[in-house]
Amino acid sequence: MLRCSTVAHHPTPEFPSHLEALYRGFPFARSLEHDPLGHVRPLARDARSGEVAGIFASTLAIGNTTAIRGAFVRLTSIAGGDLTSLVRDTPAVRSRRLQGFRHRWIRGDQLARLAARLGEIYGSYDGLEGVFVEGMESTGEFASGVDALARALRGPARPAPPRGYAHLFPSPKESPRSPCKRLTLFVRWMVRPTYPDLGLWTKVPPSTLRIPLDQHVYWIAYHLGLTRRKSRSWATVEEVTAALRAIDPADPVKYDFVLCHTGISGDCPKRRDMAVCGPCVVRPDCLLWRLPGSNGRARAG
Repeated sequence: MLRCSTVAHHPTPEFPSHLEALYRGFPFARSLEHDPLGHVRPLARDARSGEVAGIFASTLAIGNTTAIRGAFVRLTSIAGGDLTSLVRDTPAVRSRRLQGFRHRWIRGDQLARLAARLGEIYGSYDGLEGVFVEGMESTGEFASGVDALARALRGPARPAPPRGYAHLFPSPKESPRSPCKRLTLFVRWMVRPTYPDLGLWTKVPPSTLRIPLDQHVYWIAYHLGLTRRKSRSWATVEEVTAALRAIDPADPVKYDFVLCHTGISGDCPKRRDMAVCGPCVVRPDCLLWRLPGSNGRARAG
């Protein structure tokens, strides 16, 4: 829940140019070192290896980036540098290799189930793009693509998957209170052809993407007036994306990486601090600086 002023807030008319200036001046190389995508890129030798590395990395994207990157590096080491080997493994070998793996509440048996599901999906589709496109085309909605992907990764209810496995892949159709951040992040990586993303999928236009709404992007989006919603949900995802699409209809989530790492890096201190905020090009649009008397911390929790 976001705890801050309920005063209506909108960015300045100059906000599109301010946001574009933030994007153009952003140190992508610096931030990619601190993003799991920086570890996925070297493993994406082709669409299959990129999908496998991407879905494992995005599934592990819980907690701070240091812990996420550490978990992904450990998993890659277990797989001998080739995560597709986990998909090819026999169930016994896969279970033995992943035994004891843990990241937050994600366990090795859950990742073994994910690898098994990937093998089953690849037996029916050329790749995960086919699953997503089939779902999206059924209704014309991006959310239906995420729903199809989530259902495919969860798989059938019998035999029963490991405890907690299904909760790793929420669907906006079934769980609208969830922003479904990790799957939207995975799809962003796969679709956008522009650095730092991978552009491995060719059948999904970047214009259809939705913002992967983590806590940093949400906090900044709220304070820039891109949403008035007080929690991260699929409705908030749609609202923030619509605001960004008004700025760049062809590529609305191009700003996601920049907004996310502006928060992660501390370039946005989430309080009024002229030493840090002074050079920020979007400061004229920020609620903390435009609302009289707003000089305390406002936090999203």
